[in-house]
Amino acid sequence: MTAAGWSFGRACRVLGLGERRARYWQQRAADGLLADQRPGGTAVHALRPDEVSAILELAAEWGEIDGSHRKLAHRGSYLGRVWVSPSTVLRVLLEYGRALPHRPPRPLSVQAPWPDWVDYRPRQVWGYDFSAFPAASTRALAILDLVSRKWIDTLLCPEATSLQVQVLFTRALEAEGLLDEILARADALADPAHPADEQPILLSVSDNGAQMTSGSTREFMALHAIATHHGRPGVPTDQAHIESLFGHVKYDWPHLCQLTDPADLAAELDAVRDRYNNVRLHAGIGYVTPSDEHAGRGEQIRQGRRNGLRRARAARIAYHRSLNLRLLP
Repeated sequence: MTAAGWSFGRACRVLGLGERRARYWQQRAADGLLADQRPGGTAVHALRPDEVSAILELAAEWGEIDGSHRKLAHRGSYLGRVWVSPSTVLRVLLEYGRALPHRPPRPLSVQAPWPDWVDYRPRQVWGYDFSAFPAASTRALAILDLVSRKWIDTLLCPEATSLQVQVLFTRALEAEGLLDEILARADALADPAHPADEQPILLSVSDNGAQMTSGSTREFMALHAIATHHGRPGVPTDQAHIESLFGHVKYDWPHLCQLTDPADLAAELDAVRDRYNNVRLHAGIGYVTPSDEHAGRGEQIRQGRRNGLRRARAARIAYHRSLNLRLLP
């Protein structure tokens, strides 16, 4: 084509061939190397023999400790012996038949179900947990109704022990009107003629902290007809609602973490608890306040919104239909 007067670049564009590749072919033709060579060979970026040996030595020395080709790759650079990718380590191990020590997966623990007598209604399932406030050098213990999400009470605890758990539960039982029911049941059970087959009044849910599993806490719960339920060790999602309470509180009211006086922190926590229960809409219970759900108004409010959405849609349709009719010729 160039012999016919075409430029080299134009000829390459018509043929769909890059100029650089065409020049390369011209050079190979001039050197007599244009014929296809034998396929295969070693890639220019292939591992050197000493790198392969270093990988195998790493597997022998650190395989038991690291247990992963990913860690072995980083172990090689950490020790300054070989720099390769994790996939390269795995390829070499497979090629030479080297298997890392097998580590069976962790056995799955089964979450214990709640007792059959639990109706999942307000004032029946409570969760409680501690949260640290380092600026004030104290902790806060909170009780949450896991059904209505109502934040029932809070107590600052410079020392987190079972005594604080008992004090806060006593206050919460009295505030929710359950303490009188517990005392009345205790008086009835004192009668020898009364059958002792009553169900617990409350179920407390917590993690396996020392304050929650101590003997004094168990005795207190038993004396107050409160059954206990502990989540699996290392699985905080078993009591996710109470575990996330302070996370949401500290995010929505970040000034709490900056208070240094415990008295100021206690006052602010009470104010925040009032807004949390009576003002803040809770997504987990259908965007009503915990107080609404706790008092049984939640479903009525949710149904009212559904009815309002239907009425608004019907009104919009009627409006636009009437508008279109007026615009007709």
